Amino acid sequence: MIINFKRLFILILAANIYPTSDSCADSVVKGDIAYGEYLSSECVTCHRQSGNSQGIPSITGWEPNDFVDVINMYKSKERANPVMQLVASRLTDEQIASLAVYFAKIPAGK
Repeated sequence: MIINFKRLFILILAANIYPTSDSCADSVVKGDIAYGEYLSSECVTCHRQSGNSQGIPSITGWEPNDFVDVINMYKSKERANPVMQLVASRLTDEQIASLAVYFAKIPAGK
């Protein structure tokens, strides 16, 4: 059996250069909607479930990945808001994902 090393080398390079489809696409947030609803009581104290939050940004209707990114930015203190930093610091990844999918299913507020 003759091995074409040039072809093998090109295949190895191509496999390492082109990421798999999982890493190309945005990761899919997998959370439990029912758990998110259960956890949401603290959130809706300020961020109204109707989306009509007087001076406080609405968190309904967001793409789950955007929600996760923003909460993680508060958690890492990349976003400045002491209240949100405190709230985010207490949430696990599972809780953040569950909140993200729960609030995503509620139509965006006006």
